Amino acid sequence: MALTESNMLELGTEAPYFNLLDVITGEKKSIDDIASDVATVVMFWCNHCPYVIHVTDKVLELAKEYQERGIAFVAISSNDVEKYPQDGPDEMKELAENKNYSFPYLFDDTQNVAKDYDAACTPDFYVFDGDRKLVYRGQLDGSRPGNDVALTGEALSEALDAILNREPLPTVQRPSAGCNIKWK
Repeated sequence: MALTESNMLELGTEAPYFNLLDVITGEKKSIDDIASDVATVVMFWCNHCPYVIHVTDKVLELAKEYQERGIAFVAISSNDVEKYPQDGPDEMKELAENKNYSFPYLFDDTQNVAKDYDAACTPDFYVFDGDRKLVYRGQLDGSRPGNDVALTGEALSEALDAILNREPLPTVQRPSAGCNIKWK
């Protein structure tokens, strides 16, 4: 596993459009179906990455907390499933159901959505405000598997709290880090 950091898409970028299969419901979902008037968290995700596995429970906890406050969440898997079949739609659905995902889990089979977002790694977090402008991108927090930093979700939480409290967002935004997206 090669540690890869986020590309840090330019702040102010409008949320790129997508319309992808939600493996949980079997229906296509677009950004229009998912986005919130408050904020929307788009996460690039996959089943097998140890960095995603490391943060999954914390992200699920934060998603439930912030969804109750009007913020939408969505996870998108863009990995090449021929080389990484554990990241395929059936396995995605099984994981989402076992972990009780409270948000859609979408399959980007063409990898075009990952390219549109300039996603580089899993996990990779993007927060768009109610106008769908990028206001935060980067890490969940400083914890990584084996680095002994507490898993708190503080970086993402600070950004979401700032939106909810109509305060300035953090000016220092550190890249996420994890496994590289498995390109075809």
